[in-house]
Amino acid sequence: MGSIKLKTEILNDEYTEYVFDNFDIQNRDNTSVEIPMNFSECRTFDWNIGVIYGGSGTGKTTLLKEFGDLAKANFDGKKALISNFDWLDPKSATFLLTAMGLGSIPTWLRPFHTLSNGEQYRAELAYKVGVAKPGSVVLIDEYTSVVDRDVAKSMSNALQKYIRRENKRIILASCHFDIMEWLQPDWTYSPTKGRVERHALLRQSRPDIAVSIFRCRYETWNLFKQHHYLTEELNKCAETFIVEFNGQYIGFFGILPFPGVGDPKTRRLSRMVILPDFQGLGIGTKVFNYLCSLYKAEGHIMYVRTVSPGLGKFMEKNDNWQATSSNGKIPPDDTSGRKIMKRPGYSYKYIGVSSEDDTKIIRMNASAWKDVGQNQITMF
Repeated sequence: MGSIKLKTEILNDEYTEYVFDNFDIQNRDNTSVEIPMNFSECRTFDWNIGVIYGGSGTGKTTLLKEFGDLAKANFDGKKALISNFDWLDPKSATFLLTAMGLGSIPTWLRPFHTLSNGEQYRAELAYKVGVAKPGSVVLIDEYTSVVDRDVAKSMSNALQKYIRRENKRIILASCHFDIMEWLQPDWTYSPTKGRVERHALLRQSRPDIAVSIFRCRYETWNLFKQHHYLTEELNKCAETFIVEFNGQYIGFFGILPFPGVGDPKTRRLSRMVILPDFQGLGIGTKVFNYLCSLYKAEGHIMYVRTVSPGLGKFMEKNDNWQATSSNGKIPPDDTSGRKIMKRPGYSYKYIGVSSEDDTKIIRMNASAWKDVGQNQITMF
């Protein structure tokens, strides 16, 4: 097993002399540390994600640098965030940001320095991973050290899905162990153990996510509307729902009647917002599928038209959704006065199963929230 030996000369002065005299330091000329290094097993199997973990001062950064230069992200503070991804075409840039769990469209238009800590960290990850050349290894130091732990988990889940889908390779150095079950690394390395531990055969699916869904008052939309790409107010006819996760309100759904298709029982998605810190876990699409199954049990037909790349790609691949004849086409003028986005979008109809679990959540009036219509579901 190899090792890295670091030796640093001590520049002596009255402060170092004080330490020598009071703490019985034998070597007054230099300090040294030896870090075990044994990554040879990584060459014996294919992998996408590796994690070097351990406490502060264990040599994680030093080991990471043995693989190459640490990735850097350079953002122009005068440009919108998405404009910094100029090595990609605009459509590819939106898909990259969405895939990394940064799917809030208003966020794409803001300069980097105006984003929250969690948004900035996701943006940096997207930049570093996206700009990496084919065949290279992306190196990320101090992974999730400056973000909330719920944010760290959702970010890790989005990152591992993207890395594996694109067949890239990444090594992250972190002092946090709570991200492991969300990253699902192929291997880990602890400097204190001095060996690679392979997880390819032992890796489990990520933990279940339990959320609660409530009917809520119309005014609840005010907590979420700044994160939606449509700026007009939500129609007051909407049936509204809020999603709670770990004691926080993190998501909002607005469902409207859709009589224009000829059936009074039809409904359409009007608003779907998951707060930026919790994007990347699949909560939005899971909850929406569940709501659609409840509506179907009530005899309703659910439609969606959206330009959101994340939601659109989800419906393209999900068997619960069927493309309509207007999918990918510019919608016709609306005679009712409703504002229509005159651009091609995704248009789908829900054809999944109906759920009898708790259809009363649909019928209840939302005069109050948290005390009516509660329904807890487990996300997989």
